[in-house]
Amino acid sequence: MITAPALRLAGDILAQFRHLPDDQAVDTVANHIRMFWDPRMRAQLLELATSAGADCDPLVSRVVTSLGD
Repeated sequence: MITAPALRLAGDILAQFRHLPDDQAVDTVANHIRMFWDPRMRAQLLELATSAGADCDPLVSRVVTSLGD
């Protein structure tokens, strides 16, 4: 399966923080995305995570959800 770049990148960033408790990893990745991704990239990530549904990594889904906060 080919993963869209924004979704893959979010998963790659998350992989760097898997050693942390889930809540802390999600917060750290969401903060990174808020700081360094432009709004178009964030919007694309939201769209891709929504369309991927159950195929999306559960922690990436949590990151995307927390971006709306």
